[in-house]
Amino acid sequence: MKHEHEIRKFIADRYLFGDDKKLGDDDSLLEAGIIDSTGILELINHLEEQYGIKVNDDELVPENLDTLASICAFLDKKTA
Repeated sequence: MKHEHEIRKFIADRYLFGDDKKLGDDDSLLEAGIIDSTGILELINHLEEQYGIKVNDDELVPENLDTLASICAFLDKKTA
């Protein structure tokens, strides 16, 4: 996962008080209560600014944004 370190750090710093040990690659950020709907919007804004991508409305699905692994895979596709 090409973007794992940076995304993990962003999520840990923003939502887990810097403790990324609670964040598994395939843990659901929504189900675990790590990120809520406002957090998803912040994450999307970060992805767009950090990586120069545009997240389209039809891409706002859990398959792209619910786990560290899915976020990294989504970024890999968008930045390829």
